[in-house]
Amino acid sequence: MVGYLLLLLSIPALVLLHLSIAPYTKVEESFHIQAIHDIETFGIPTHNVKNALRAEYDHFTFPGAVPRTFAGAVALSGLSAPLTGLKHDIDGQFVARAILGLFNASSLLYFASALRRAAGKPAAAWYILFQASQFHVIYYASRTLSNMFAFGMINFALASLLPEPGTSVTYRKRSRVALYLITIAGIVFRAELALFLATHTLYLFATGRISIQREIIPAGISGLLLGLAITLPVDSFFWQRFPLWPELAALKFNVVDGQSSAWGVSPWHYYFSNALPRLLLNPLTYLVGIPVALLQPATRPIANSLLVPSFAYIAIYSAQPHKEWRFIVYAIPPLTAAAALGASYIWTRCTKSVIYRLISLGLVISALASFILSSFILLPASSANYPGAHALNTLHTHVHDAAPKNTPISVSVHLGNLACQTGVTRFLQQDSPSSSSSSSVSWTYDKTPPPRLPGLEEVNPAFWSRFDYVVLEPSEAEALLSLSGQPNEYAHSRKYAWHPVDSVSGFAGVRVVRPGDVANGEVEEGIIKWVVGEEGKVMGVDVLGIWRGVRDLTRKATGGWWVEVKMEERIRILGRTG
Repeated sequence: MVGYLLLLLSIPALVLLHLSIAPYTKVEESFHIQAIHDIETFGIPTHNVKNALRAEYDHFTFPGAVPRTFAGAVALSGLSAPLTGLKHDIDGQFVARAILGLFNASSLLYFASALRRAAGKPAAAWYILFQASQFHVIYYASRTLSNMFAFGMINFALASLLPEPGTSVTYRKRSRVALYLITIAGIVFRAELALFLATHTLYLFATGRISIQREIIPAGISGLLLGLAITLPVDSFFWQRFPLWPELAALKFNVVDGQSSAWGVSPWHYYFSNALPRLLLNPLTYLVGIPVALLQPATRPIANSLLVPSFAYIAIYSAQPHKEWRFIVYAIPPLTAAAALGASYIWTRCTKSVIYRLISLGLVISALASFILSSFILLPASSANYPGAHALNTLHTHVHDAAPKNTPISVSVHLGNLACQTGVTRFLQQDSPSSSSSSSVSWTYDKTPPPRLPGLEEVNPAFWSRFDYVVLEPSEAEALLSLSGQPNEYAHSRKYAWHPVDSVSGFAGVRVVRPGDVANGEVEEGIIKWVVGEEGKVMGVDVLGIWRGVRDLTRKATGGWWVEVKMEERIRILGRTG
């Protein structure tokens, strides 16, 4: 019982650990995180609404290709308010993401509980073990993507569709609730869930579990009306476009108009040949677990209910040219659960055959290997992928340390494209004098692309003269430095003299350490020190020393070969002289 409880707690614990190690966001998460910031900081205007929104909210300046819903941002802002209101300098971005992450973690645990009632405790235990050892679901559970706002609702819905013990009347009621949830999630957050809803509805109808009159029509109409009742007033208000249904606009833009292809086109088999193996991570889940679950009569009915609608959704959605793994992330819990059914079947019979014992051992080892890969390779690599956030924090520290004490100063900063894509959000900006320092620095931030002038294709001197500091990619910084001290027809040289302040490295792939090479392990050891302290020890245990010992032993076993995160300069900070 204690072991099972620890397994359950591993899901929220790992979600929070991943969030703590990688607390920043990428550009695809920016709309929702900026919206949360703006609601928390400026509140929801009640008069002169249009002008107030245009003046204060980020989405009018950077609207994106299609409008996105504010429903998730409003919910997270409201749930964050009690915590952020207690302490002024609390990290609002961390709080909002933690709430989202814990919501998604709770949905995974609810799904595991439903699987336990449907297939037994061993199946639930294997499901949690497989889910916890995967990377993408745990890492992205707290990320403010529209998909992850919908993810938890889908997990609660899928849990209701599991064939738990009970009467057919009870199952029909639970099925109706599930269809409500999927419909609402599709209406509000992600339009592709209409296809996910269709495949599950058709499967339930084909197997006689629901009827058109009692479940499909009521759930469809009620879910549609409730979803529209959420998104239409909220988004029409914040976007000041009446009426506005963001997901309908996105569906038209991406599918009807075919504009999604502008973001890249993948082959039809991408989801099956690339995305699913990465998402499931452990190859034995789909090479052993799922096949066994389908072949055994005892597990086949539940496995079919998990796999058929999910694979049908992925197969049909593969016709869309633009593909991203997050579009099919909703299918990962049911596929993982099907693999858990097969693993449970093998595990409960491990005393009956040497073959079963060997396969059981292989499943345990593969789950452990997946966890190590997820925690010590993929997590460090991903945490090093936010140089923009680190650069802005570095700049803040530099300016506050150099600023004269008790003397108000104003600092203007230009944030380049890469910085904005790799972690910079309004939560990281300091819009008022720092309360933690005796200096008083007022900050102004600019994210607009610099205009080009004839003959000056790389930089526009007049544009850059407005800033005290710039945060740019190395190539852009070199171009700007090349103007320092050089007169030109647009301005005097002294105003455009720049000097390097600092640089920030970021993830640049995996470095293969060959025999004889030195393994530095900068990122991996940095994470260990963050978790257990700068000395690398906890309760007298030298965790850092153990990690280095494991690395050295592994290198001996492999003849000196090793892999680690590779870092390269990604962002350079320049300060203006004069």
